[in-house]
Amino acid sequence: MNTLVRIWKTREVRNSVLFILSMLVIFRITAHIPVPGVDASVLQNIFGGNNQFFGLLNIFSGGTLESFSVVAMGVMPYITASIIFQLLGMIVPSVEEMQKEEQGRQKITQWTRLATIPLSFVQAYGLILLLSQQGQVFVTASLATTVFAIVSLTAGTMFLMWLGELISEKNVGNGISIIILAGIVAGLPTFLSQSLAVYDRSQLITMVAFLVVAVVTVVAIVVMNEAQRNIPVQYARAVQGSRLSGAVSSHIPLRLNMGGVIPIIFAISIVLFPTVLAQFFLNAKTDFLREAATWTLQVFQNQTVYGIVYFVLVFLFAYFYTAVIFHPDQVAENIQKQGGFIPGIRPGKQTADYLGWVVNRLLLTGALFLAIIAVLPVIMQQATGNANLVIGGTSVLIIVAVVVDSVKQIEAQLTMREYEI
Repeated sequence: MNTLVRIWKTREVRNSVLFILSMLVIFRITAHIPVPGVDASVLQNIFGGNNQFFGLLNIFSGGTLESFSVVAMGVMPYITASIIFQLLGMIVPSVEEMQKEEQGRQKITQWTRLATIPLSFVQAYGLILLLSQQGQVFVTASLATTVFAIVSLTAGTMFLMWLGELISEKNVGNGISIIILAGIVAGLPTFLSQSLAVYDRSQLITMVAFLVVAVVTVVAIVVMNEAQRNIPVQYARAVQGSRLSGAVSSHIPLRLNMGGVIPIIFAISIVLFPTVLAQFFLNAKTDFLREAATWTLQVFQNQTVYGIVYFVLVFLFAYFYTAVIFHPDQVAENIQKQGGFIPGIRPGKQTADYLGWVVNRLLLTGALFLAIIAVLPVIMQQATGNANLVIGGTSVLIIVAVVVDSVKQIEAQLTMREYEI
C-alpha cells in the first residue's frame, strides 16, 4: 500500500502507469475485433482440443488467436525480426559494431521494424493455412477474403509493436512483454471457468496437486529470478569531491537468470516457425517438399517431440541471450580502466576468463530451471490428463518475470524522484 501511495503522489510515475493502463485497454479492445468473415464455432473447436501446440500459439498471441482478431498474431513477427538481427550481430562484424553504438542501435531498431512487415505477411498467410488444415475458418473462402485477412493481421501486428514501444518509453517495463502479460491475464477468467466447469469430487486430488505445483512454481520463479552471485571488486583509490580516499570495495552482481523471460519468448517463436513454414509446401509439386512438410506437421503435433524441442530451445536461448547482453571482455576492460581488480585474479584476460567461467556455471542452473518450467505443463498434462494445464507453466513464468521486472523499474523511478526532491 505504501508503494501504491508513493506511485500516486509522484506525478511522473503516476502518469506513466496510467498511460500504460490506457494502452492495455486499447489492446484489449482491439483483441475483440475479429477479422471479417471468420467462423467462430470452427475456432472454438480448434482451440478447445487437447493440443499443446495450439495452446502455446494462442497464449503467445495474448489469447487473441482463439477469436481470430485483427491482433491475432500478437508480436510474433516483431520478435522473429529481433532474433534475426541479434543473430546477425553475432555473425556479421559490421552489425556487431553497430550494436555497440547508440546511433547504430537506433538504425538496427528501424531495420527490425521494417523487417516485421514482410515477416507479418508470411506468418499471417502461414497461420491461415495452418488453421485451414483444422477446419474452414472463413464462412466464405475466397482469394479476396484471404488477402484482406493477411493485411488486417499485418496491420494488427504493427499496431501492437507501436503500442509496445510507447509503453517501453515510459521506463516501467518492457512494452512487448507487458502486452503478452496483458493477454495472459485476460485469459485467466476463462481458464478458471473451464477448470470449475469440469470439476467433480473425483478430481479433488488433481486440483489440489495443481494448486500446490502452481504455488511452488511461482515461489521458485521469484527465487530464481532474484538469485545472483556478487563478484567482489577492489578499487585502489576513490575520488570524493576533490580529494582521493583509500581503497574501496564493490561487487558485480551476476544474475542466475540474466535473460529473464526473453529465452522463453524466443523459444516459443522458433518452435512455432517450422509448422507455419510447412504450410507453404503442403501442396508443393515436388514430392520431397510435400512429404517433408507433412512430416514436419506430424512431428510437431506429437507432445513428446514438442516437449523435447521446446526444452532444448529454451536451454540454448538462455545461453544465446546471455552472450548477447553480457560481454566478459568489456566488463574486465572497464574494471581495469577504473583501477579495480577482483581479489586473487589478475586484471585483463584472466578477469574476463574468470567472469566467463562464473557466468557459464550460473547459466547451467538457470537454463535448466527455465527449460524445466517451460515443459512442466506438458508433464502435468500427461500425468493428470487435464487439458487446462496446457499453458500453465509458460503463463506463470511470463507473469512472474514481467511483474518482477516492472516492479523493480517502478521502484527505481520512485527512488530517482525522491533524490531529485
